[in-house]
Amino acid sequence: MAMFCECISSRKVGWKISIHNSPIVSHIPMLDPAARKRRKRAGGNTGKNFTEGWVEFSKKSDAKHVAKLLNGEPMGGKRRSAYYYDLWNIKYLRKFKWNHLTEEIAYRKAVHDQKLAAEISAAKRERDFYLARVDQSKTIKAIQEKKKRKAGDEAGPQDETSRKTLRRFSQTKSVGKSEEDQATRLDLKVLAGVFVQNEEQT
Repeated sequence: MAMFCECISSRKVGWKISIHNSPIVSHIPMLDPAARKRRKRAGGNTGKNFTEGWVEFSKKSDAKHVAKLLNGEPMGGKRRSAYYYDLWNIKYLRKFKWNHLTEEIAYRKAVHDQKLAAEISAAKRERDFYLARVDQSKTIKAIQEKKKRKAGDEAGPQDETSRKTLRRFSQTKSVGKSEEDQATRLDLKVLAGVFVQNEEQT
């Protein structure tokens, strides 16, 4: 079965088909649960949706009869039901057995699991790469800060020495009292000699 009302459940499908013939088993997989969540958030149908299904009969003749009888016919039921005007889309699958379906389901599940595992592995690689880059950046930053601190410690004593050197300046020695007295006596002697020469000339 394909393209039947999305809001109809597998139980209702089995009940409607059993009116004509009793099926052995039916399989109607539900759509992706994530799609249901998106539909509910958007304010749509909150029920479980189905888009395809399989029904197995005990006899081939019963399966052929139901497919021929219901294909293209309205689902019917109560007029107020959501699928009253929907049409059955049923096809008899020749040489198709239930184990083929289970194998197909198992194959799809394996493919899905493999794809999911690949996505998880890729996400882990991206995470590990990002964490490695973060650790590398932290290491480089720590090395740079250590170099800056080391350069500051080496430059500190030199600056202090240069400041002390700049404060030093040469000073002339102050003239002592004995030297001042000697200079005064020399000046007096010179003046006395000058006066003596002037008197002799006169």
